[in-house]
Amino acid sequence: MDVSGCTALVTGSNRGIGRAFVEALQKAGARRIYCAARKTSSVEEMVASDPDRLVPIALDITDDAQIAAAVEQAGDVNLLVNNAGIARGGSLTKAESLEGARAEMDTNYFGTLAMARAFAPVLGANDGGAIVNVLSISGLVNFPMIGSYSASKAAAHSMTQGLRADLAGQGTEVVGVYPGPIDTDMAEDVEMPKAPPSAVAEAALAAVGDGTQDVFPDAMAAQISAGLQQNAKATAKRIAGMAPS
Repeated sequence: MDVSGCTALVTGSNRGIGRAFVEALQKAGARRIYCAARKTSSVEEMVASDPDRLVPIALDITDDAQIAAAVEQAGDVNLLVNNAGIARGGSLTKAESLEGARAEMDTNYFGTLAMARAFAPVLGANDGGAIVNVLSISGLVNFPMIGSYSASKAAAHSMTQGLRADLAGQGTEVVGVYPGPIDTDMAEDVEMPKAPPSAVAEAALAAVGDGTQDVFPDAMAAQISAGLQQNAKATAKRIAGMAPS
């Protein structure tokens, strides 16, 4: 798919990776970009910088009514970027309750799936188009300090594979993006080298252009992916060793 001239919708576009997607799409020559965020006030400044192409949409991906309204407003979309996500942190057994795990699953899995289901007919009507799901390398191997987040991204990874099969008949390309630590607000407490959000957006759009299905946009993600291919058990054991005592 040629990103130049496309009409895109980016969830969670107000900051971090989502904002980087908007900027990368502008640079690539997108015709229109719907900037979705829970509060449109958070994207006002960005939209004002390019009002002919940027369109604000109020969208909480866990709200079915807001998703339906977004479909009505953005019926010309042929590139859906499912970027919105949350991380509550904590291990699987040491978290005080299941509240965080449920919230992560509700947004990272069910919310992303709801968006894909809602926009699949739109994409089909617009020559197939593409979906980009921003996942995580922690969805391929569980990071115990963020165990429930990893589990939610693992579910989204499996869902991404299923979407490819479901939507192949209508010509919709589905790209999974698996970053490691990225320099965003979500990872501000992560004490390790972090890639810039632009690296994720640029690699993902390049993948849409050349048909790559799985994207590992930073050094850590690429290293872990290679390790999983060579010796999955050893890699999982190494990551498990990062668990706090």
